[in-house]
Amino acid sequence: MTDMESRKGTETRAASPGAGTQKSFGGGGSSSGDRGRTTIADGVVEKIAGLAARDVVGVHAMGSGFARTFGAVRDRVPGGTRSASVSRGVKAEVGEVQTALDLEIVVEYGFAILEVADSVRANVINAVERMTGLEVVEVNIAVSDVKLPDEEDGEEDESSRSRVQ
Repeated sequence: MTDMESRKGTETRAASPGAGTQKSFGGGGSSSGDRGRTTIADGVVEKIAGLAARDVVGVHAMGSGFARTFGAVRDRVPGGTRSASVSRGVKAEVGEVQTALDLEIVVEYGFAILEVADSVRANVINAVERMTGLEVVEVNIAVSDVKLPDEEDGEEDESSRSRVQ
């Protein structure tokens, strides 16, 4: 039995610089698994979870006030990456077959916070498990703020304000 044959069908934990932990799928019984491995980085799970959380009615924004402000500045810098804003407020820990997520959200005023959190949790679990095949073992949600109706949105306020009068 060759070294390649002995590794086929096992799951390994791999890491690449800057990518975080990744899930690797090797071998198995499928014909496509016989021809290589698939790895899923933390950032991939974070993006999926971020988009799924934003889809829930009642979620105004993701991340703490500082993270949102810093992200708004980064988004305006030429050459800055907008993809980071998708995963803002989301931290994923990816293992071999499971993942755990921490989310920080801002809820719109008037929505039941526990209901919004439960909806976010269900939507995130469904999206991550469906798209990655990882088992989501926990989704911790921290509500860092409530968006009041008369509050200006910090990101919109900066971009819509005229610099000259």
